[in-house]
Amino acid sequence: MFNEGTFKRHRNLNIVVLLVLLAFIARLTWFQIYAAPGFRDEAKQAIEVTKTIEAVRGDIVDSQGNILATTIFTWDVNIDPVNVGPVTLDIEGKQTAFSKEEITTYLATILNVDPAKILAKMTGIGRYANLKKSATATQFTQLKNLEIPWLYFDRKQTRYYPQGAVAGNLVGFMSSDGSALAGIERTMNSCLAGNAGKETYEQGADLIKIPSSIRTITPVRDGSDVVLTINSDLQYAAQQEVAATVKRLNADWASAIVIEVSTGKILAAAEAPTVDPNKPGAVRSQNRASRIFQTAFEPGSILKPVAASTAIDVGKATPLTHVIAPQSLRMPWGQYINDSELHAPEKLTLTGVLTQSSNTGIVQIGGKVDSATRYEYMKKFGMGDKTGVNFEGESSGVLKNYKNWDKMTDKVVMFGQGVSLTPIQTADIFQTFANKGVRVSPLLISGCQDRNGNLDPTEVESPVRVLSESTAAQTMEMLEKVVEKGPIGRTARIYGYRVAGKTGTAQIAEGKGYGRLHAVSFVGIAPAENPKYVVAVTAYKSRNISNSLGATPGFVAVMKQVLKTYGVPPSTTKSKNIPTGWR
Repeated sequence: MFNEGTFKRHRNLNIVVLLVLLAFIARLTWFQIYAAPGFRDEAKQAIEVTKTIEAVRGDIVDSQGNILATTIFTWDVNIDPVNVGPVTLDIEGKQTAFSKEEITTYLATILNVDPAKILAKMTGIGRYANLKKSATATQFTQLKNLEIPWLYFDRKQTRYYPQGAVAGNLVGFMSSDGSALAGIERTMNSCLAGNAGKETYEQGADLIKIPSSIRTITPVRDGSDVVLTINSDLQYAAQQEVAATVKRLNADWASAIVIEVSTGKILAAAEAPTVDPNKPGAVRSQNRASRIFQTAFEPGSILKPVAASTAIDVGKATPLTHVIAPQSLRMPWGQYINDSELHAPEKLTLTGVLTQSSNTGIVQIGGKVDSATRYEYMKKFGMGDKTGVNFEGESSGVLKNYKNWDKMTDKVVMFGQGVSLTPIQTADIFQTFANKGVRVSPLLISGCQDRNGNLDPTEVESPVRVLSESTAAQTMEMLEKVVEKGPIGRTARIYGYRVAGKTGTAQIAEGKGYGRLHAVSFVGIAPAENPKYVVAVTAYKSRNISNSLGATPGFVAVMKQVLKTYGVPPSTTKSKNIPTGWR
């Protein structure tokens, strides 16, 4: 029987229990309603992973679609040591149990790694260990198909150049961390690189990705392809030839350029020594660049047709203009201009001046044109300016304003001294002669092509009318006589084809004077009656032959290959009869 005191004690106890119960309910309500989102976010952050998805770099291809640079994939093979244990694998349709030691041997066999090293990495409490870096696609596929829960992979991109050194000086190369270091790889990086993406996913306590949790934050955009104008087969042949030229002449380097006359497309730009972009460190740094675009030097007699065509274009001369060309010509201020060979005074036409490559003859006829006009024409020919190729590190060469020429420079620029050009600038001049007097900017990159095959073409400079069509035709006729009758030019003849061209033997500036070695060149055009292609060959610091006899064999070999590659039929007409001398 309860008395009043007992009743009060029970009542108070019930109140206390009720208050405690209410407190628990309130706390639970707070957790569930107010605090739960925060705890969910905290828990989610603990298991949610954000990962960058690397864009696949685009390819560099030639005009035929042949790959010069591409991306291949390798995989780093990793494990989660704390979760390593026995596994059951499907081997040829049969469920097979593997102990830790047995699976170690199995992995080692696939990866071609010492089993003891793998076992050591599989023992521990860490959450990461690398079993092999840069596993092949075959190894990756074999391991991926095993579906081992504690085995995972990191994909890596590796740049690969399947044709090795073919166009290596043009294509450039990448660093081991994926940075573009040289050539088209760097120049066109914005086209090739693409944009990386990001995705998030949740992973369980075993650190395995939960597939249903994957969501994309930023879509990945793979890189586009760069399409070049070069023909890799022709490039290979030209590179073989210039390599042979370097060896034959014991020269520092040699180059060969092939340009399509009507379009300015560079079909080959070969150099030796060159670089294999797969292993750029194997050659000296100066052999990793492109001298065709980056090295300027005095071109020598190869420029005489510029002075000759200028004189014709302004009405100061014709191919038949007479001149007496002595071996040595004294200037009014006392200095002398000399021809390279001793000879008695020669009665030459302007055509004969080019054929015999006479310095004393060209300064007399070319000097009929005032300095300002000659400078204006030189600029229109592209001298002193970079070409429209915009190759990285491209040199503009050197052409001083005529107002800064001294008396001697005013004369010697007519035979290629006191001015410097890159090999591509020189080739571009002859493209102008061949293209009826219109200079078309050289083109190396056709454009940037997306994964759907849509090409964004390279912007090209507007063509420049340098010479009248008549002047260009007369210049071509004179250049054809250089090959028919020139003492060295005739070694550039190609059986069955009419060829026009010019020799060049240039002294190489050293200090305030010239050294004993030369840059020897020949630039030719074929077929002369319907010009299709320009081939320009240069050998720098030839030690065995000091004139263009060092360059003409290379020209003949490359031009023959060009004519064969593009199926150009032999000539069926004869050249115009133009006297080279007079009485």
